[in-house]
Amino acid sequence: MPKILKITGLEKTYTSGNKQLTVLHDIAFDVEQGQIFSIVGPSGSGKTTLLGLCAGLDQPNAGTVELCGVDLNALNEDERAQLRNEKVGFIFQNFQLLPTLTALENVSVPLELQGAKNATEKSLELLDKVGLKDRVHHYPSQLSGGEQQRVALARAFVNAPTILFADEPTGNLDEDTGEKVIQLLLELNKAHGTTLVIITHDLELANRTQHILKLKGGKIITNEPTATL
Repeated sequence: MPKILKITGLEKTYTSGNKQLTVLHDIAFDVEQGQIFSIVGPSGSGKTTLLGLCAGLDQPNAGTVELCGVDLNALNEDERAQLRNEKVGFIFQNFQLLPTLTALENVSVPLELQGAKNATEKSLELLDKVGLKDRVHHYPSQLSGGEQQRVALARAFVNAPTILFADEPTGNLDEDTGEKVIQLLLELNKAHGTTLVIITHDLELANRTQHILKLKGGKIITNEPTATL
């Protein structure tokens, strides 16, 4: 299978006072097209830093990231942003909805940035799929946490991304609501054929994916397949 994400020799270091803090050490792995891949580890293991590097939101001190066949080191900031808008979807723990926009307007943003003429139609279709047909004109403050995350799911899939990064997608939800969101995420992913990378500390969730990479102290300790979904 083609490699949608290829990481080689990745290092990330931050300066703290007069000291260098290495957050990621020689990270290397591949994610295949259509794969459901999880990155797990305790708080402080480097998971979110790794996600930022994989998506081109940050740059490494060493190593390469190939995303959808493109070497991110060869792109400038605007070119990386364009690649994300065309190929990448995101789901965050804290939803990251724009508070002054309705559910419909939030979902429409990625399509409008692409200049799509059918942004409203596609956004309504996705909101219907996530069970929010009657909430499209509500603002985030008028929605529950689970409803906000479902809006975020619709937004993530609306531009048919090649790869979707989900950073602790149930972290701010109770157990029952979180389970419903995960079921919906996996169903949408299957329907759209998107490559899915989930960042989580939840091993139960990770075991529902096809491959688990475990981080500890910024290093890979295991990188192996699970049972296929």
